[in-house]
Amino acid sequence: MELECNDIMLMECPHIQISGKIIIESFLIVYAQPYNNRVGVLIMSRAKIKRRVGKYEVGRTIGEGTFAKVKFARNSETGENVAIKILDKDKVLKHKMAEQIKREIAITKLIRHPHVVQLYEVMGSKTKIFIVLEFVTGGELFDKIVNHGRMREEEARKYFQQLINAVDYCHSRGVYHRDLKPENLLLDSSGNLKVSDFGLSALSQQVRDDGLLHTTCGTPNYVAPEVLNDRGYDGATADLWSCGVILFVLLAGYLPFDDSNLMNLYNKISAAEFTCPPWISFAAMKLINRILDPNPTTRITAPEILEDEWFKKDYRPPVFDEIEDANLDDVEAVFKDSEEYHVTEKKEEKPTSMNAFELISMSQGLNLGNLFDEQGFKRETRFTSKCPANEIISKIEEAAKPLGFDVSKKNYKMRLQNLKAGRKGNLNVSTEIFQVAPSLHMVEVRKAKGDTLEFHKFYKNLSTSLDEVVWKTEENMEKKK
Repeated sequence: MELECNDIMLMECPHIQISGKIIIESFLIVYAQPYNNRVGVLIMSRAKIKRRVGKYEVGRTIGEGTFAKVKFARNSETGENVAIKILDKDKVLKHKMAEQIKREIAITKLIRHPHVVQLYEVMGSKTKIFIVLEFVTGGELFDKIVNHGRMREEEARKYFQQLINAVDYCHSRGVYHRDLKPENLLLDSSGNLKVSDFGLSALSQQVRDDGLLHTTCGTPNYVAPEVLNDRGYDGATADLWSCGVILFVLLAGYLPFDDSNLMNLYNKISAAEFTCPPWISFAAMKLINRILDPNPTTRITAPEILEDEWFKKDYRPPVFDEIEDANLDDVEAVFKDSEEYHVTEKKEEKPTSMNAFELISMSQGLNLGNLFDEQGFKRETRFTSKCPANEIISKIEEAAKPLGFDVSKKNYKMRLQNLKAGRKGNLNVSTEIFQVAPSLHMVEVRKAKGDTLEFHKFYKNLSTSLDEVVWKTEENMEKKK
C-alpha cells in the first residue's frame, strides 16, 4: 500500500509500532496512525554517514563480547543490510588469538547452508579486523522463548529439524560449533533458523592424536558431561547433547539442568539428572532421553536422529548449492601490516546521527514515544529524549551510581558495571546516544554481560529515576491520566 503526503511517497512498513507524530529533520518523518498493526514511514533524505568502512556505511552496535563488537551496516553499492563484527587487532594479538580468529573465519567460509549465518568477506585496517556477515532480522530464538514460553511440539520440531540439519552438515565438513544454545540461534524474516557465532568452533584438523578435542568451552547449562570432565571429547556428540538441551527448552520452556551452585549444576549434568514435564509427548521424551545420554559412546548419533519417528514427521530437508572450497586470501591479508591490504575507514561524528535505514532496522517492538511501558523487553531497549546529550549522560550516571554501578564514559557512550557479582558474574550495561534530530535523541540501553533477569530489574529501577528525561508525546500523557 502506498499513500501520497505533500508530494513525497509514504510507504507502509510492517512490524513498526510508533506512538506520536515525529518530525525527524533532514531524513525521516514517522506518522503514528496505525493501520492493521502497521505504520507509515516517510523517508525524505538520508542523514550524514557517521562511519564508513570500505563500501559499508556502519551504524549502531547490535551486539558485543569480550573481543568484538557487532555493528549494523549497509553495503553502499548494493543497498544490502549486513552485520559487521569488529575486532581490535591489538587485543587479538596481545591475547594470542590471531590463529583462533583465522580459524573462525575459515570455518564460516567453509559453510554455505540455509540455516547457518553466511560470512561475506573479511577486511582489515591498521587497528581493526572487520568480518562482514549476513544480517538476520528475526531476532534470537532465546527471545521467542522468553516472550512466549514453551512451544507447541509442531513448532519446536520445525526448529529442531532445521538445527539438526545445519549441525549435521557442519559436522560433515569437519566443523563443530561447541557453543550451541538458543542465544546463538537466530531467526530470519521468514521465521527460519540461522546458527550463528562460531567463535568457539574447532576444525577437525586440530584434534589431538587420540582423536578427541580437549578445550573446555561453551555455556555450562548446555555443555555435555564429557566436556566438563575435560578428558577429551568428540565434537559431534558434544554438539548433539547441546541440541538435546535446546529441544528440551523449546518443549518445556525451562532448562533441564539448572542450579545456582556451579558444582551442583555440574553434578546434575554429569548424571543426566532431569525430568520431562507431563505435557511433552512420549515420542519426544524418548528422543530427548536418547540425546541426553551422559555416556557419549551410547548417545544417539545425527543419522539416528534423522531416522527417529518423532523427528521425521513433516521433515523437509533444505535444497541448496554447496561450495567446494573457499578463498581464504582475504583472511591472510587482514593480518598483514602492508598498507595495500588495509581498507579505508572514515571515523564517525559525535553524537552519532541515526540513518533512516537504521531506525527501520530496529522496527520490531520499537515505540519511539514511550519505551518505558509495561510490555516485555529483551536484552536491549531504547527511549527518546528532548534533553541535550550531555544532560542525558549526567542523569543516567546519577541514576546508576546509587544502584551500585561503576560508570565509565566516552564519546556519548557509557559502560555501567555492577560492582557486586550476580548469578552470571558482574552485570555490564552499555548505553549509546544517537542524534535523531537536533532536538531529539534516542538512547539505547543494552545488556553487555551478565544475567538477563538482573538487567530487567536494573532497567526498571533506572527507568523510574529517568522519568523526567524520557520524552512523552501528548498521546502518552493522555493515556497516563
